[in-house]
Amino acid sequence: MNYRTLGNTGLKVSEIGMGCEGFSEENFTMCKQLFDIAESAGVNYFDLYASNPAVRSAVGEAMKGRREKFIAQSHIGSIWENGQYKRTRKIAEVKAGFEESLKLLKTDYIDIGMIHYCDDLKDWSTIVNGGTLEYARQLKAEGKIRFIGMSSHNPIVALEAVESGAIEVLMFSVNPCYDLQPASEDVEQLWAPENYEGQLTNMDSDRQRLYETCQRLGVGITVMKCFGGGDLLDAKLSPAGVALTVYQCIHYALSRPAVAVVLAGAHSVEQFKKSIAYEEATDEEKDYAAAFASFPRINWSGHCMYCSHCAPCVKKIDIATVTKFLNLTIAQKTVPETVREHYKVLEHHASECIQCGVCETRCPFGVEIRQNMKKAQEVFGY
Repeated sequence: MNYRTLGNTGLKVSEIGMGCEGFSEENFTMCKQLFDIAESAGVNYFDLYASNPAVRSAVGEAMKGRREKFIAQSHIGSIWENGQYKRTRKIAEVKAGFEESLKLLKTDYIDIGMIHYCDDLKDWSTIVNGGTLEYARQLKAEGKIRFIGMSSHNPIVALEAVESGAIEVLMFSVNPCYDLQPASEDVEQLWAPENYEGQLTNMDSDRQRLYETCQRLGVGITVMKCFGGGDLLDAKLSPAGVALTVYQCIHYALSRPAVAVVLAGAHSVEQFKKSIAYEEATDEEKDYAAAFASFPRINWSGHCMYCSHCAPCVKKIDIATVTKFLNLTIAQKTVPETVREHYKVLEHHASECIQCGVCETRCPFGVEIRQNMKKAQEVFGY
């Protein structure tokens, strides 16, 4: 298992994490099986947005005797009322729900206290001014959570939260189809068929800016909906009209700036093992570029997808990484210190480019790589 640092938290998290979809399968008995497999494979991160007390209890039982082996991301504001899930900003309900989760999980702390599901700027204002954020800060001060996060599907709202400095981790929906869609307060619009009927070109600018801002500010991204609820794995259901593989979906998400872990939803042991097997997959199996190039009505022309098809460079420059750092500076209209330092430690730099152009012949998206290397040399000075 490969591990990444989750933003500025310092936490070393497995690239593959557990979504909580399967915890309730087979009358909640699958939960322990999933944790057993996770421990064996080195998966150390999981999300628990589900507020069902039976699910929380099952997770508590599954973690018994091995709590320290897992990094828990659990939600603040997701509660169970009258036998069903409810999102709440009523501070009394928020507090009661979180305290119940600690009790059922049989733990005295949560690693990432994830403020639950904010897709509306008015809702974000309520979180900031209505007590939820203050409560999260109180929990952190008391050691009941280690870091504050927020989950969202809306890049504009997420960016507001990230730039405020209030959150340290962002749970966000990342996949190649959702990344084409503009911000909306209605999450249903992300997979509405009518939104994919016309010609779509390149990533939505708000989403790109969100990822790059998270990278710059050190806000780690944990990915939800990597498979679009499974739709992207089925050509008949996929908005792209082409089926992607599990490995392609995971690799795409892990290629985005600031992403640390993909929370792989699984409704069976086999599905979870398939996601874990990404770690052993070949580069060819992970490659998403050819599939993207075949998407009907979708065109990423001229946009670097960090797919590394341009490699190998004759001068051993990591072209995708150099381009990612360049894009971070373009987005911020400056050279952030963290980006400059990360660029500095690369083994090879843009100034070593001999402008041979071989990389451009391999790029499926027609990116002007040589021009980007010239820009990077100008921006970074070497």
